[in-house]
Amino acid sequence: MPIRINTLEELASQDGPLHLALGVFDGIHVGHQVVIDRAVSAAREQGGRAFVVTFSPHPIRVIAPGKAPKSLLATLDEKAEVVKALGVDGLLVICFDAEFAKMTAEAFVSKLTAGNIATVSVGEDWRFGSKRLGDVEMLRQAGKVHGFNLEAVPPVMWDGERISSTRIRQAIRDGNFSAAESMLGRPYEVTGKVIEGRRLGRQIGFPTANLSLGDLQIPQDGVWAVTVDGKMKGIANLGMRPTVGGSEKLLEVHLFDFSGDLYGKTIRVRFDRYIRAEQKFASVDDLKQQIGRDVISARS
Repeated sequence: MPIRINTLEELASQDGPLHLALGVFDGIHVGHQVVIDRAVSAAREQGGRAFVVTFSPHPIRVIAPGKAPKSLLATLDEKAEVVKALGVDGLLVICFDAEFAKMTAEAFVSKLTAGNIATVSVGEDWRFGSKRLGDVEMLRQAGKVHGFNLEAVPPVMWDGERISSTRIRQAIRDGNFSAAESMLGRPYEVTGKVIEGRRLGRQIGFPTANLSLGDLQIPQDGVWAVTVDGKMKGIANLGMRPTVGGSEKLLEVHLFDFSGDLYGKTIRVRFDRYIRAEQKFASVDDLKQQIGRDVISARS
């Protein structure tokens, strides 16, 4: 895994030269990957290390919570996994709170360039600092003063429109995982820790691994054929479980031909095919019979 630090001061103390990719990077989609690749390529060509500089929580949740997306495309741990695969050496996760939001663009640039910075890579429309007054032109002028090269990357297009986290979230909500995969550059998966459930699935012959997914983007409720950790096939119910009086939304995953213990472990779930809507059955026995039919459908 890339090393993870939390402050601009820690970044300044890192051995350089440093090549930085800056952005929120929700999901690290194909457009984000181009920005990151500029920093990685510069590090490989010129020497030094590539760092991704990002923020948590999503800045808009602090600046304008009413406009913030309700769901995200990746946790910080998932971001770390993706940037590792892209060849990044380090990840700076800045806590974006009300105090940080007050920092002027000039102050941010001053702190950012306190270390040995050789490259700064951003999307060409990236803005930063209090009231979003900082822009690419400010970074370009700062590069002349502090001696770093600015890479301002134009948006990446797909199907006639720019790729964005908003488009990807909508594709997932629509169950259009082919579009989501094209824009992400990889299959969309959700990651969660298996929590203790009521073991009702085990009682009716279909033991499940239950996941609480927090604020990750999920598709429509219902029964899905899924793949877990890239290799294990199964079936999952996403929803409230009305037949058994569920009180919170869960993802319940039943793995085919699996008898191990997953409690407390973190698993990755990929949604392969939508089977049917979630529904309330007259009895648990009716539910059991339907799950049997769902398993046959998913196995096919």
